[in-house]
Amino acid sequence: MGAKVSRNEFEWTYTEEPHATRRKEILKKYPEIKKLYGIDPNFKWTVLTLVILQLLSLFVIQYLSWPTLLITAYCFGGVINHTLMLAVHEIAHSMAFGPSRPLHNKLFGILANLPIPFPFAITFKYYHLEHHRYQGDEVRDTDIPTYLEARLFCTTFGKFIWVCLQPLFYSLRPMFIYPKMLNKMEFFNIVTQMTFDFFLYKYFGIKIIAYLTLGSVFAMGLHPVAGHFISEHYMFRKGFETYSYYGILNYITFNVGYHNEHHDFPFIPGSRLPMVRKIAPEFYNDLPHHDSWCSVIYDFIMDPDIGPYARVKRKRITLATQGL
Repeated sequence: MGAKVSRNEFEWTYTEEPHATRRKEILKKYPEIKKLYGIDPNFKWTVLTLVILQLLSLFVIQYLSWPTLLITAYCFGGVINHTLMLAVHEIAHSMAFGPSRPLHNKLFGILANLPIPFPFAITFKYYHLEHHRYQGDEVRDTDIPTYLEARLFCTTFGKFIWVCLQPLFYSLRPMFIYPKMLNKMEFFNIVTQMTFDFFLYKYFGIKIIAYLTLGSVFAMGLHPVAGHFISEHYMFRKGFETYSYYGILNYITFNVGYHNEHHDFPFIPGSRLPMVRKIAPEFYNDLPHHDSWCSVIYDFIMDPDIGPYARVKRKRITLATQGL
């Protein structure tokens, strides 16, 4: 089963998350960073191109043998769908049409969701924005593994299985630890996606559904582009709860690797996040960071000091804990 992880508890802290404080300090010294706020006008066309490319590829994919289809799903289709997942992440921050057009952003998120068989675009936004606002919160930050996950997958082999099953935990965890009522836009997202999936099945067959589904699952698990799930907030160095990645895969993931910069300035589009570090290098260059998502996955699995417990957590702030 491999070495057992050395941690048996999360890293609890009673300090505030670091990003709001650093944002104030940076803006005080470099107020020109505010010029980076707003949408990237090229973003919508990039997303639309990816959606069209994925759908056009289905006319070829339907004739592939199953072994070739699986390889193509891992190397091509899954990568495109993962990029579209990160497009949905950008859209959750209103980076398609800006915060003044919430409905436009939601509808565009549903469009970006179409090649990914699971309806998630609307629900993701509600949970992800709370991850930003309440980073480390024991309930509201559903990015943090549960105690059950940490206890079950606490060996080298267990962590390997956990990484492979990461899509399952990432998608289902919020519904178990912090369930929310389904709203109209989420229902519309579900109906639209199911209708589109049925259309693909009817006109292209089960192979296409398998291709899009397995590709999405592959690219969220044991896959280089999925390294960002671990690199972003797992504590590779004590006391640091967010990490940036400055490698080449940022080019196909809307710079999601610039994660310290993103949490400091969530209203700056991914395409401009490198400029934040360039303008204010002294705030980022000395922070621990990653240069390879493949190394991140390998170290997470093999290093006994790292595992699902290696996350910074905070007690939930309620009226009771505030003495009100």
